[in-house]
Amino acid sequence: MAKVEIYTKMLCPYCTRAKHLLGEKGVDFEEYDITMGGPKRAEMLDRANGRHTVPQIFIDDFHVGGSDDLAALERAGKLDPLLAA
Repeated sequence: MAKVEIYTKMLCPYCTRAKHLLGEKGVDFEEYDITMGGPKRAEMLDRANGRHTVPQIFIDDFHVGGSDDLAALERAGKLDPLLAA
């Protein structure tokens, strides 16, 4: 299964929605909580080309984007192939 990373903040409903979708698919993911900023926030900004909203999701270092982007991939039937890689 693919390596999935998600940058989140506490009490973020979009983060919760994205994690729920991944959980329904049985996907293990690495979560980075950037609520308090720090080096992981700077890392996210760099990896996500300056996008500062959360969540920011990466599958095998491919930048998926946020929760809406993840849901769009699922609707289009493109999420499972990415996760299976």
